[in-house]
Amino acid sequence: MGDLAALIKANGQPHFGVFERPVGDINYRDYDLRNAMDKPRGKLARHFAFNQFQFLSLCCDELIIGVAIVDLKWVSNAFVYCYAPDSGEYDEFSFVQPLGLKTAIHTQPNNGEAYFCSGKNSVKIVAGPGQRHLTVSLASGLQVDAIIDEEQGYQPLSICTRAGYAGWVYTQKTTARPVSGSVRWQGRDYDLAAMSALAGVDWSAGYMRRETFWNWGSLSAHLSDGRRIGLNLVAGVNDTGYTENALWLDDQMVKLSTVVFDFDRQDGEAPWGMRSQDGILDLRFEPAGQRSEKRNAVVIASNFTQFFGRYYGRISLPGEELELSGQWGFAEDHFARW
Repeated sequence: MGDLAALIKANGQPHFGVFERPVGDINYRDYDLRNAMDKPRGKLARHFAFNQFQFLSLCCDELIIGVAIVDLKWVSNAFVYCYAPDSGEYDEFSFVQPLGLKTAIHTQPNNGEAYFCSGKNSVKIVAGPGQRHLTVSLASGLQVDAIIDEEQGYQPLSICTRAGYAGWVYTQKTTARPVSGSVRWQGRDYDLAAMSALAGVDWSAGYMRRETFWNWGSLSAHLSDGRRIGLNLVAGVNDTGYTENALWLDDQMVKLSTVVFDFDRQDGEAPWGMRSQDGILDLRFEPAGQRSEKRNAVVIASNFTQFFGRYYGRISLPGEELELSGQWGFAEDHFARW
């Protein structure tokens, strides 16, 4: 499928499938949203049922950072965490706004602004031609100013699938993108380019299932020969004949089949297994730390654990076998009701 200026067609229905290029605008207000009895829903329902989030990761041997803006309309949330593998130092910050106040995520994944503000704390992500600019300024003193390269060789995974009877989810993901800029944390300054840091981006939106869960694995790292290797692995949220599973080797994306996640939810220190049904991946993830949060507000609930740790194992490509030997990445176990 070629370039799409908008996701929703003139008949009020989405384009479904895997797209060769990112979709220009997720024009959800044009969607013909109906209930399970096929009755049209009003403007308020179209507004409050629509969920959006962006998650950005910055990874290198010296520093791991995760940043998210989540807009559920009834409530919005932003979180930031930093981890220094060498010292084990860890900080996390989380903020909530009722009714999505001082929060917005533009409907154009590659040409718009997302922001969250709470007091003296702000997170902003600005996407424009060839780059995505992340700025974080927190009352704690944490400062992030990072530019993710989305120009040369940029090939994200873009996909839209059905979600329940009347919903859909669009997601655009990429990993192992070069990143430059600076971080100031706990009185120390970090140069992202000098540390050869790499970034991952997850931009997702849609009328998602009222109750859902997913497992997720992500990697943005360098192989021993210097090539960039990226992974996005998911089970649960978009398993409708399409998958969000992909591998990036430098700028070349390789789609993967279904991935099986083998882990013990009650033992946060136990390793995870991740294997793709096409035989390309056979990986082990060893957690080093985690960010977890449980919220139960009756209407909205979340049980979220995101681990950061090391990946080991085999990646078998035609004519080449790659080995992961402790590269840093993420894994996640998430239940949501929204």
